[in-house]
Amino acid sequence: GTITIEADKRFGKPCIRGIRMTVQDVMEYLAGGETWADLLDDFDNLTEEDLHVCLSFAVAEQMDDDYSRLRNAVI
Repeated sequence: GTITIEADKRFGKPCIRGIRMTVQDVMEYLAGGETWADLLDDFDNLTEEDLHVCLSFAVAEQMDDDYSRLRNAVI
C-alpha cells in the first residue's frame, strides 16, 4: 500500500494507492467506531496493508505537526 497525493483526486488530499479513499476518511471511520474488519468488509478495494500504511502516515503527519508547533513555540 502507498499514499498518493494527486491534485485531481479529492482536492489533493493524501489518498490510499491513488483511489478516492483519503487517509482522513479512514481515520474518521476509525474514530467513529468502525473496526479494521468493518472497513475491509465495507470497501472491497482496501487491503489490510492499506490500513497499516494509512495509520502510519497519519501518525507520522501528526508527529510532524506536533514537532513543528513545539519548535515554533521554543524559537
